[in-house]
Amino acid sequence: MTVSDQENPLHTTSYYAASAHDKSMRSELIGEQSCDVCIVGAGFTGISTALHLAEQGLKVIVVEGSRIGFGASGRNGGQLVNSYSRDIDFIKHHYGEVVGEQMAAMAFEGQRIIRERVATYEIDCDLKEGAIFAACNDKQFNELKAKKALWEAHGHDQLTLLSSSSIQEHIGSGRYAGGLLDHWGGHVHPLNLVLGEAKAFESLGGVIYEGSAVTKVVEGELCQVTTAKGSVTAKQVVVAGNAYLTGILPDVEKKAMPCGTQVIATEPLTPEQQKAILPTDHCVEDCNYLLDYYRLSGDGRLIYGGGTTYGAREPDKVESLIVPKMLKTFPALRDVKIDYAWTGNFLLTLRRLPQVGRIGKNLYYAQGYSGHGVTSTHLMGKVLADALQGDTERFDVFAGLPQYPFPGGRMLRVPYTALGAAYYAFRDKLGI
Repeated sequence: MTVSDQENPLHTTSYYAASAHDKSMRSELIGEQSCDVCIVGAGFTGISTALHLAEQGLKVIVVEGSRIGFGASGRNGGQLVNSYSRDIDFIKHHYGEVVGEQMAAMAFEGQRIIRERVATYEIDCDLKEGAIFAACNDKQFNELKAKKALWEAHGHDQLTLLSSSSIQEHIGSGRYAGGLLDHWGGHVHPLNLVLGEAKAFESLGGVIYEGSAVTKVVEGELCQVTTAKGSVTAKQVVVAGNAYLTGILPDVEKKAMPCGTQVIATEPLTPEQQKAILPTDHCVEDCNYLLDYYRLSGDGRLIYGGGTTYGAREPDKVESLIVPKMLKTFPALRDVKIDYAWTGNFLLTLRRLPQVGRIGKNLYYAQGYSGHGVTSTHLMGKVLADALQGDTERFDVFAGLPQYPFPGGRMLRVPYTALGAAYYAFRDKLGI
């Protein structure tokens, strides 16, 4: 089902795409096919779900408009960050103790699934251990103390609080007032992870079609997924296109907003440079509302990302936005060459919690991880696979979360959200 070593021009020109282990392209969907489950989207949600289902012996077809991992799954910072974009205390406050405890029971599962997949299928994706939340001021450091207590109360005891001096044993920068090291966190080459999972899925009989944009999905006793040149009839369908799928589920799409983030990758650093900036090789994200995140790649590059463009508008020059952030953190890298710069879209929801649901009996959707997608998508793959086989208990928890449209509708949601983000960024700068 591959076209020999063809590099599809639709793939982004990122460091990840350049260093992908599998650059072959799967065939386009042509003609009529049938299966137990058809999944729309070959990112983490779609491939994770497909792999779980294939392991249970189901016949699964994945239909992808571009390439495996084309969207956020193959462009993100590669960080394994536990919990959700809104943490357990927020969930309990807004949705009650019962829902909060149910969500908490799943909050740390995604990273475990990733590690199991990497080990079981021997996926080469530069998996490294440890993730640091870095506090830029005393207020944020106090919030990290509270996070540590919150997560420990829900069974996560692999956490180390870092003082302003001890954090410099992990990060060669004077920017931070302290931090929290999550030993259950980590980082990966995300595109090689999803490609490795796709290969595992195919080894179990699964089929992936690339370059096959879906034009229509119809729910019914048997669902129909249509592309320009073919169609799939399935007992059940999962729509998992996230920020890169438009016009398929309009009522769902209006309750989420695509947003862009920017990333750069330096030339390979010398061992001395690597040791100077990230001596323990953990990944880092700061605690600002518009946060910076960075890590070392498997070949010793600094991958540095940050910033958000609402409405998925692509900036003219990514380097001009990100390099100043990198140099604020690591001034010694001023003369380092930037080899790659790219942008990618993630999907933001108003409450920054996943957007999950079912339409009719057989059409499921999951998206909108709001910046916490690497681990949450892998959790969601298991949750969806269970639901498709009749165990909807955990799916119903996510599906029961209210989904709200952004204020201002499609015309004004971008400026309204940007204004709110500017407000919180100003508070971060003041440390209040």
